[in-house]
Amino acid sequence: MNKIPLTRIQKLIGSYMLKSKRTKPHGYLRVRADLTKLVNGRKAFCRKTNSHVTTNDFFIYGIAQSIVRWPLMGASLDPDENALVIPKDIGVGFAVAAPQGLVVPVIKQMQQKTLFQTALDSEELLKRSRANKLLPDDFDGATMVLTGLGMYGVNAFYAVSPLAATGIVSIGNFQDVAVAITDGFTMRKMMYISLAFDRRFIDEFYAAGFLNDMAAYLNDPTEMSR
Repeated sequence: MNKIPLTRIQKLIGSYMLKSKRTKPHGYLRVRADLTKLVNGRKAFCRKTNSHVTTNDFFIYGIAQSIVRWPLMGASLDPDENALVIPKDIGVGFAVAAPQGLVVPVIKQMQQKTLFQTALDSEELLKRSRANKLLPDDFDGATMVLTGLGMYGVNAFYAVSPLAATGIVSIGNFQDVAVAITDGFTMRKMMYISLAFDRRFIDEFYAAGFLNDMAAYLNDPTEMSR
């Protein structure tokens, strides 16, 4: 029998995830979004604006814009659990499979940023994640986190919400789906978007409003790309 010692990162992540599951009851929801316009128009949009905006950037920005409308999705309980704390700034973290292990850098002050600024920040954090050059401050301030496994062929999944965040959005891969229209069928690019959230102070109706707003942004990303 071989024993493989846990790395420091594995121990740290494991302790955080265990504490999150023990102390924060999770609620779960899932929607399916039509991302045909986003997928088909992203490259043309990048050429037109002379920018590099990834699909992930649209998701990060969509999360932030939805939190603006549903502020409890960025809230937390105070230590005595007698009041909700809604932070001044919206921070969206995104999971990166870096050489040193899974890391979650955070794009801060998202309520003030455009889609282009979001793309610049995420590219910089991604580069530093892969070079193991993230600073302690890069991990702080996440009110919501994005994670995805579509590149591994996963259609949908629920992730454990990080301890300090209100919830986590999980995305799978794009699926070509036949959708009925008036005169037959058309193929659309569909994706499941899953949400795990803190059920202590967010009910399913509120979380559904947030998740449906996010899906609406992604269904028609015109507003995000202005």
